[in-house]
Amino acid sequence: MSKVRAKFVCESVTNYEHSKTAKLRAVYGTAEENADFTKYTPNGSIEVSITNDAPANGVFVPGKSYFVDFTEVE
Repeated sequence: MSKVRAKFVCESVTNYEHSKTAKLRAVYGTAEENADFTKYTPNGSIEVSITNDAPANGVFVPGKSYFVDFTEVE
């Protein structure tokens, strides 16, 4: 099973009437925690829509970093 870990930083959270959208971008660098991902994939982005009552509400904060694990599903 293959697995890739990437670090993303939240660039923005936009509030709408019944939801929010969080935009994250990949962190590029040669630091140990960034090196494996950026060696082959030096950029990337994620956009997440969140409903106001979702457990993820309030999780994403602009300027904060998050690890994202991509694991193959068997």
